Amino acid sequence: MNLTFLGAAGTVTGSKYLLEVEGRRLLVDCGLFQGYKQLRLQNWAPLPIRPNTLDAVLLTHAHIDHSGYLPLLVKRGYGGRVWCTPGTAALCEILLPDSGHLQEQDAEYANRKGFSKHRPALPLYDKQDAIDALPSLQRAGFDDWFTPCDGVRARFQPAGHILGAASVEIEAGGRRLLFSGDLGRYDDPIMVDPAPPPPVDYLVVESTYGDRLHGQTDPAQELQDVITRTAARGGMVLIPAFAVGRTQELLYYIHLLKQQGRIPDLPVFLDSPMAIDASEIMCRFSREHRLSAAQARAVCATATYVREREESIALNGRSSPMIIISASGMLTGGRVLHHLKARAENPHNTILLVGYQAGGTRGAALLAGAREVKVHGRYLPVRAEVASIDSLSAHADWQGVLRWLADLPAPRQVFVTHGEQGAADAQRLRLQERRGWQASVPLHGQRVRLR
Repeated sequence: MNLTFLGAAGTVTGSKYLLEVEGRRLLVDCGLFQGYKQLRLQNWAPLPIRPNTLDAVLLTHAHIDHSGYLPLLVKRGYGGRVWCTPGTAALCEILLPDSGHLQEQDAEYANRKGFSKHRPALPLYDKQDAIDALPSLQRAGFDDWFTPCDGVRARFQPAGHILGAASVEIEAGGRRLLFSGDLGRYDDPIMVDPAPPPPVDYLVVESTYGDRLHGQTDPAQELQDVITRTAARGGMVLIPAFAVGRTQELLYYIHLLKQQGRIPDLPVFLDSPMAIDASEIMCRFSREHRLSAAQARAVCATATYVREREESIALNGRSSPMIIISASGMLTGGRVLHHLKARAENPHNTILLVGYQAGGTRGAALLAGAREVKVHGRYLPVRAEVASIDSLSAHADWQGVLRWLADLPAPRQVFVTHGEQGAADAQRLRLQERRGWQASVPLHGQRVRLR
């Protein structure tokens, strides 16, 4: 049995793990690289294996850094099934076409404005490519064993994080492996706690926050403070947010604050068709989170939905205080960039970062104090207030990961992935020193023999 790390090794994005056992090949996760340009360029490079030699793909969840390469995999010859939970499938049905659509839009905009170095600029894949990949999705419920290919069985277990997110347990060749996926936080107001991990021989565990703890402040109070002080100076709050998970949590807190009269009754605009659809899916899958169907509908009704591009453009003509939530969460693309261009130079406004910002993204640059960022080929001065709330993260921090692992017997080997180099190594060291486990941080492309 061999395990090869084709992504999320030494970085947070691009999750892809190739498992080879008894002549079978499985890919766990199929994500896009995001952030630094040298990482994003890897999306264009062919995989070191031919897609048509894969027997199965298993997705931990729908976020693009775990699922976004799937349209390209299918386009390049993969014809098998992609196993995932029903919630993940429902989200992929909106996230993947939206990803292709955004890439088409970005390429068209770059060609129209002439700022790309490529003539012409092309999308990595388009919306139709993504639609063509959707029939490969094969649903499997939580805790139900299934057979992705001969000689291999697997099951999904709740990981919290977002709707449908799972850890993946695989039995093959007399050994058990567990891929944590992205672990959610305990006691989250919306998502359920991660399920305890079963005893396994090998563990692949995420380390997004491997060197950090989440703030202990109340996210509702932090959100209240940002909104009230921005409104007091006549500004608007722009919140780049991941369309799935983070947006719904923001709407929950804004709904709560408005109900309690703790913030001005400002108009709230959700300018992301994908986030709108994801919010509606939350109402359909009420059994997978803590909100009742009625509560989920009330939360979703907090915002005015902006679907059409013309409506989005019209928002930038408004000057009164308001809240705009728009994707993407790390300011890597999408409609939020147009709002950033329209609002960043006004010192009355606030850009509020509410999630993890991967290195090399505009969000990471702003978080580090940059007073200008490059958007659509030119540098944009940033005079707006830049604020952040790290207590809204959907990822477990290192204490949360240790809590998840608290009752797990020692695996033979632990592989620490899905974290920047410093975070992953901090997680490795902690597992070695506190638990006495054999842990390592694999390199990109490294192939490991599992005995």
